[in-house]
Amino acid sequence: MKKLFTCLLTVALLALAFSLASAHDPSSAATPDPSPLQDFRVAVNNPNSAVDDFIFMGLDVPRNTHNQFGSNVTLVNVDMFPGLNTLGIALARVDYAPYGLNPPHIHPRATELLTVIEGTLLVGFVTSNPNNRRVFPMGLIHFQFNIGETNSVAFSSLDSQNPGLITIANATFGSNPPINPYVLAKAFQLDKSVMNYLQQKI
Repeated sequence: MKKLFTCLLTVALLALAFSLASAHDPSSAATPDPSPLQDFRVAVNNPNSAVDDFIFMGLDVPRNTHNQFGSNVTLVNVDMFPGLNTLGIALARVDYAPYGLNPPHIHPRATELLTVIEGTLLVGFVTSNPNNRRVFPMGLIHFQFNIGETNSVAFSSLDSQNPGLITIANATFGSNPPINPYVLAKAFQLDKSVMNYLQQKI
């Protein structure tokens, strides 16, 4: 009985210490991705094609930006580049036409570092309530907008081999099945007909 009590007391003290540390420093509550158990692991078991798993060509090639946003994202994650498997990283080339936009979106599993190679971008990041200040967070809304009259190019580094992407407008107004327009009208404090229009457009 005494051993059980000692064990329970130890667990309780450890839980309290963790709780106090988390309250003092919220970042300590989140645990990082586990370390890989090996240097690398390619996605295929064919040794004849293994060298191709470590080569990705074409990030130096400008992409077509003739679309409604005037931007084009070329993502390089583990699906396209098997050599990234277990390494916890991804990369993207983003091309922007003049006044092109990479619309508000989130990466639910990655922090992003953006390096502008050419042109000038307006970059915004929005934290969660209550202050909604601009920061550079993981999993929070951000966007890039080319404010110049020439093309712009940037490279994004992401700390996940599968960072994920949720575009806010598509997720809100283009979900399948669609979100009830009455819910959207109340959330945005707009008329239901506006919500119907946005859902049809997206």
